Amino acid sequence: MQEIKYIEPAALHDEMARLRNERKMDFLESLTGMDWGEPAENDAPDTVRGLGGGFRSTSTTTGERIAVKTSTLNRENPEIPSVCDLWKAAELNEREVYDYYGIVFVGHPDMRRLFLRNDWVGYPLRKDNDPEKENPLRMWNEDTIDTTTEIELNPDGSIKNKETILFGDEEYVVNIGPQHPATHGVLRFRVSLEGEIIRKIDPNCGYIHRGIEKMNESLTYPQTLALTDRLDYLGAQQNRHALCMCIEKAMGIEVSDRVKYIRTIMDELQRIDSHLLFYACLCMDLGALTAFFYGFRDREKILDIFEETCGGRLIMNYNTIGGVQADLHPNFVKRVKEFIPYMRGIIHEYHDVFTGNIIAQSRLKGVGVLSREDAISFGATGGTGRASGWACGVCQQQTSFKVPVAGLAMFVNVCPTVYTTKWTLKKFSIPKGTHLPATWCVWTKSWKVSTSSNN
Repeated sequence: MQEIKYIEPAALHDEMARLRNERKMDFLESLTGMDWGEPAENDAPDTVRGLGGGFRSTSTTTGERIAVKTSTLNRENPEIPSVCDLWKAAELNEREVYDYYGIVFVGHPDMRRLFLRNDWVGYPLRKDNDPEKENPLRMWNEDTIDTTTEIELNPDGSIKNKETILFGDEEYVVNIGPQHPATHGVLRFRVSLEGEIIRKIDPNCGYIHRGIEKMNESLTYPQTLALTDRLDYLGAQQNRHALCMCIEKAMGIEVSDRVKYIRTIMDELQRIDSHLLFYACLCMDLGALTAFFYGFRDREKILDIFEETCGGRLIMNYNTIGGVQADLHPNFVKRVKEFIPYMRGIIHEYHDVFTGNIIAQSRLKGVGVLSREDAISFGATGGTGRASGWACGVCQQQTSFKVPVAGLAMFVNVCPTVYTTKWTLKKFSIPKGTHLPATWCVWTKSWKVSTSSNN
């Protein structure tokens, strides 16, 4: 198990800067707030108490991973140094921790709530907080705040507040969402425009947040699984898979290889489902209705496969702690083997009708360009990272072929995913008598058996 290093708040920023620069920890995987409670008399010397958080970072150069945690016993005014100057992803992560735990990050340029209402009282994930008591149902709209506060550390160690105005009177500010068709009801933007150029943007992410973290505090582990399917209805399989693996690891449960392959195949099919919906909705937002129907037509094929085995098309409830709820439907392998060559053979039509269209290309190329360095700093994994030249995906780490990087998002996502599904399906149905470890090569369409003496 990876060791978690404890660092005092006063030394946190210097140590994180050292890891970022000397150890090349350029990818901040996660920044999570924690309330470890009040100190107790029977605590061991190394017991962590108070309010703080955990930082998990990775080097994209060496692959090394490091976990760090810090905490403060000051519950009235908890403060720890900000690291958003080291990783851009930390800017929103630190706002989220402040929103739920009340921890102020010194040096952060925008210490406002991220998910909850601006008039919310208290910090709901703290052990000493009763959100229901302090926050009655409010039927009125919250006031929009146009100022933000930055907590600065003076050379003498004292703290001063610096107020910043988000949008000036001379700026042309437009509200987009949450009811805007392109935001699909999940968030709201306020943008400062200069012609068609977005000069500044202020995101409000609270429109789809349902307090799942707080709900889980009163649920058993099996009961929490139903909520993960709804975190992202286009990633139900992956979210539930991740939570099951976390619980299984904590319980010391090792699932069978068959379960691992089934879960991986389901994840990859879900990814194609998600990418097809992304493609279809992007086309619809740009007025390309023919391409929209193409995406939904082929997505239905995956949902039909899901429905046979899982009983659901959107919320699957398939992964369980220790396995899956039922074995694959007898038609599953046959239908997936039919879908893979179909999808691989039809995807050129997606390019012909939309991504290769001069109108779509003129609207999309050169807009919102994200460099590889910024993609890593923002933690933009998956298709966004690959389109910026950074290949970072769990599926790639578990397969034996290289995923192409850069290019149009539809193709850098769906094509490798189709190959991953085929690879896993082949390995899942390894013929009896095949010596392991063996790798199925998608290019030669044959098994490659390792001859190493260590095997």
